Order: sequence, then structure tokens, then C-alpha cells
Amino acid sequence: MKTHLMSLLLGLVIVSMSAGSVLAADDHAYQVTGPVLAVTDTSITVQKGKDPWTVSRDANTKVAGDLKVGAKVTIKYHMVADSVTSK
Repeated sequence: MKTHLMSLLLGLVIVSMSAGSVLAADDHAYQVTGPVLAVTDTSITVQKGKDPWTVSRDANTKVAGDLKVGAKVTIKYHMVADSVTSK
């Protein structure tokens, strides 16, 4: 009986760990590449084709290299919903 219970608990732990890694992998990560049009403390704007793309940033945004207007950059970002309204 104890062996069966331990096997069941071990199985539940493995399943919960697997579910967590699957959810973490589904991060909806995207990227945009282009020349920088504008840089502020809270955003970076790049030229993507004919359109300017503005991506928010904060103190946790990692920047490698010299981030300045005219530099070609690749911005990696993800989308997160702020609110949802169902009608």
C-alpha cells in the first residue's frame, strides 16, 4: 500500500513539473528588427518596413550594446493581456 501511494505521489510531482515547463515554453515570444527611431526611459521605437513600432521598456529590460537613434537593433518581446472584457 505504501509503495502504491509513493508511486502515485511521484507521478503527480512529475506531471505537475511537466505542466509547468509546457506553460513556460508557451510564452508568445516575438521579435522586431530595424533601425532605432527614438529611445526614452520607457520605450524604444524602431522602423519596421514603412511603420514605426514602439515597444515599452522598464528598468528590467536588458540592453546589450549602444542603444541610440540610428542603430540597428533586434527587440525581443512578449505580449501580456492587461485586461479582458467579455460581452
